Amino acid sequence: MSDKPKTSNKLLARLPRGLVDRAPGDIAATDRMLAAIRETYELYGFEAVETPLIEYTDALGKFLPDQDRPNEGVFSFLDDDEQWLSLRYDLTAPLARYVAENFDTLAKPYRSYRCGWVFRNEKPGPGRFRQFMQFDADTVGTASVAADAEIAMMMADTLEKVGIGRGDYVVKINNRKVLDGVLTAIGLAGEENAGKRLGVLRAIDKLDKFGPEGVRLLLGEGRRDESGDFTKGAGLETAAIERVIAFTAAKGADAAATIANLAAVVGDTAQGNEGVAELEQIGALVAAAGYDDGRVVIDPAVVRGLEYYTGPVFEAELTFDVPNEKGEVVRFGSVGGGGRYDGLVSRFRGEPVPATGFSIGVSRLFAALKAIKSPLVTDAAGAGPVVVLVMDRDEIGHYQRMVAALRQAGIRAELYLGTSGMKAQMKYADRRASPCVVIQGSNERAAGEVTIKDLALGAELAGLGKDRDDYLQKQAEAQFSVKEAELVDAVKRVLARRTA
Repeated sequence: MSDKPKTSNKLLARLPRGLVDRAPGDIAATDRMLAAIRETYELYGFEAVETPLIEYTDALGKFLPDQDRPNEGVFSFLDDDEQWLSLRYDLTAPLARYVAENFDTLAKPYRSYRCGWVFRNEKPGPGRFRQFMQFDADTVGTASVAADAEIAMMMADTLEKVGIGRGDYVVKINNRKVLDGVLTAIGLAGEENAGKRLGVLRAIDKLDKFGPEGVRLLLGEGRRDESGDFTKGAGLETAAIERVIAFTAAKGADAAATIANLAAVVGDTAQGNEGVAELEQIGALVAAAGYDDGRVVIDPAVVRGLEYYTGPVFEAELTFDVPNEKGEVVRFGSVGGGGRYDGLVSRFRGEPVPATGFSIGVSRLFAALKAIKSPLVTDAAGAGPVVVLVMDRDEIGHYQRMVAALRQAGIRAELYLGTSGMKAQMKYADRRASPCVVIQGSNERAAGEVTIKDLALGAELAGLGKDRDDYLQKQAEAQFSVKEAELVDAVKRVLARRTA
């Protein structure tokens, strides 16, 4: 007989990095949150559209590197026609393809919203996932900044709808034309300076994290952090650095002051002055609708990373403090953003098609609602099904008729399908969050009765002293018998207690 150890053929159950499983409670809570977002979007006249998870890779445009195998940033594969396909990176590029493909049949401006999973082929880490959900709203076919102002105001209403209190959030607006005007003024116009411009954008984006001095370093030679790691900077001269810093610090006491400060920073650059004029119009529209009370503000520090933004850009930021992974108290930060992308649909059409939109990070917003214990996500997911216990396996057909009667009355119900005894069946019903169980042994069946046990009330009784005046009354309500013909009405009474 061989002493060689046996090897197991058992497959190791493991979840790929950067992905998460979702439990029933989180799914139910997320659905409630999404319903609230959807209701707000529809209140503004947006309608739903759904695009597939897979698109032709070239439709995703600037997200991809210029190489034979587009596997950086996206998950891609070749189909049997030797065409590259990719899992969608966001919901905006597929919308651009959809609008271009159906351009002649869509009412324009075209107002739509979409919710769905997107995928990033990136190294996962804390808060960075390979699959996550976004909820977008876009207006395509109008260059009016009224569309941008409307998107910003809708974001404010959406945050309040899901339970973020006024004063705990701010929707910030900037304009890429203003920033481009600043970049032109410091000599960074043209394709040959694309790398430096990206370095400037990345530096500005770190303003909340490193402050003005840290951004100064990143705009110059670079910055060394506490661990000794060095981040190379954009390499700007001192005068250029100060002009960019002045741009980020241009926010004034009100919109008018901010506009005046920005006008001074952009100087005589045509693009910069066009952006300032657009921000001034947006500020006026926001004020006319009454959203200039701190809900929607013009903030030059907002820089969106994606290069297809061509005008106004938005960011929804939550201003309350939460502990981070290290236990440090920090501001929660952004839960979504967007902006005007007038060139994206045009790639398919060969003609200008203006568009603007906003994307909510669903998981990020869900985490925020959990942090503030919003009832929308912290309330119980709802009662599970009524469980009909099986006390006599020879009578399983009879128990099934009871389940069918409950279902026909619109009551969630299930027959216990395991092989365990009554104690284990009761434990099963508890794990299923069942509001009550239906019990019928041989004695009850002979009497034409069923026993109903209210599990929630039973748990409450366990915490009461037996000398309490209401103990006996609740004990009678927690477990009682009725004629089998009265089963449905009796279960309805138990369920009504939970919603009273």
